[in-house]
Amino acid sequence: MLLDLLHFDFLRHTFLTGLLIGIIAPLLGSFLVVRRLSLLADALSHVTLAGIAFGLFIEKQFLFAFSPLYAGMGFSIVGAVLIEKLRSVYQAYQEIGIPIILSGGVGLSVIFIALANGFNTDLFGYLFGSVSAVSKGDFYLIIVITIIVLGTIFLFYKELLTLSFDEEHAVTSGIHAKRIHFLFIILTALVIAASIRIVGVLLVSALMSLPVAAAMRLAGSFKQLIALSIMFAEIAVIAGLVSGYYLSIPPGGTIVVIAIILLLLTFIKDAFTKKGGAQVHE
Repeated sequence: MLLDLLHFDFLRHTFLTGLLIGIIAPLLGSFLVVRRLSLLADALSHVTLAGIAFGLFIEKQFLFAFSPLYAGMGFSIVGAVLIEKLRSVYQAYQEIGIPIILSGGVGLSVIFIALANGFNTDLFGYLFGSVSAVSKGDFYLIIVITIIVLGTIFLFYKELLTLSFDEEHAVTSGIHAKRIHFLFIILTALVIAASIRIVGVLLVSALMSLPVAAAMRLAGSFKQLIALSIMFAEIAVIAGLVSGYYLSIPPGGTIVVIAIILLLLTFIKDAFTKKGGAQVHE
C-alpha cells in the first residue's frame, strides 16, 4: 500500500483525508461527549444523508455534474441551525430538537433515495465510506474545513471549555453562550459532512464518540482526553483504510470495530488495575 500511495493520487488523498478526519472528529467529539450532546452527531449525520440523496437525485434528474458532498454539507448546516432554533423554542426541553431533526433527516433520506432510483454504488460509498471515493476537490475542501476547525478551537478554547463544564458560570462571566454554541454546532455539521467519504454517513457519529469514550477511561484532564481521543481515532482510521484497501471492504465498518476494540481494552485495563469509572476534569 505504501508503494501504491506514491503512484496513485486518489490513495494519497484518501489516506491524508483520513488522517485529518482522525484529528478533527474526536476533537469536536470530546466537547460533544462532555456536554452530553453525543446524539447531535447522529442527528446531523442523518440530515447529511438527506442532502447526499438530494444531490444524487439532482444529478439523475437534470443530468449535470453536482457533488452530493456539497449538498450533504448544506443540509447538515441547515440542520444544525434548525436544532439551535428549536433549542430556543423548547427552552425547558432543549434536547427535543435533536430527535425532531433526526426524524426529519431520515424521512427526507427515504424520499430522495427513492427518487434517485434507490441504492447504487455511489450511495453505498456515502453510507459506509470508501477507500477510492475522495477526489482532489474533496481533499482540498477537507483541508479548508480542518483549518477552520483547528483555528476556531484555538481561538475559543477557553470559552468552549467553560461552556462544556459549567454553562451557568460561563454565562455569568460574560461569555456569549448562544453564539459560541451556534458556532460549535456549525463546526460539527462541517466535520460530519467532511467525514462521510471515509467513515460513511451512518457511522461517522461513532468516530466522534467511541475514541472519546475510550480516552475517558484513561485521561485525567480535558487536554489528555483530546490527545488520547485523537490517538485512538488515528489508530482506528489507519487500520480501517488499510483493511479496506486489501480486503476491498468499506473502511467505515472496520474503523468502528477497531474503535470498539480499543474501548474494550480500556475496560480490561480497568479490571486489572481495579480502577473505577472515568472522571475528566478541566
